[in-house]
Amino acid sequence: MRIALYQPDIPQNTGNIIRLAACFNFPVDIIEPASFFLDDKRMKRAAMDYLNHTSITRHIDWLSFKQWSKKNNFRIILLTTKGSKNYFEFSYNNNDIILLGRESAGVNPEIHQDVDERIVIPVQKGLRSLNVSSAAAIVVGEAFRQLQL
Repeated sequence: MRIALYQPDIPQNTGNIIRLAACFNFPVDIIEPASFFLDDKRMKRAAMDYLNHTSITRHIDWLSFKQWSKKNNFRIILLTTKGSKNYFEFSYNNNDIILLGRESAGVNPEIHQDVDERIVIPVQKGLRSLNVSSAAAIVVGEAFRQLQL
């Protein structure tokens, strides 16, 4: 299992997700362009000393990430407010990549058609969404529970 961040724009959330990945022992993919440098002090502060405990792969753009993931037989699962399946009813596989969009704008509309599945975390009516790092933790926890990793 992996987690991918599409053009991340808040360094603290990226740092939190890297820390989550380190604790659960899975790699992180960053799909460029990010709106900050990966040595950003805010990201490093959130990641703490966990940066060296996970693998981070940078992809130059969506197309290179998509080609790489298909070549390596990964299934791309987009976590989105426009998802068609609840995250807790979805069946996860070891070859899944959980894809998270930007805090400010999610992913580009055409990416919704490029992914293998779209899942959602239901929230109270009238509210938009959770923080991206909180959403990542919820879905990763459920995936690990199902896969008994």
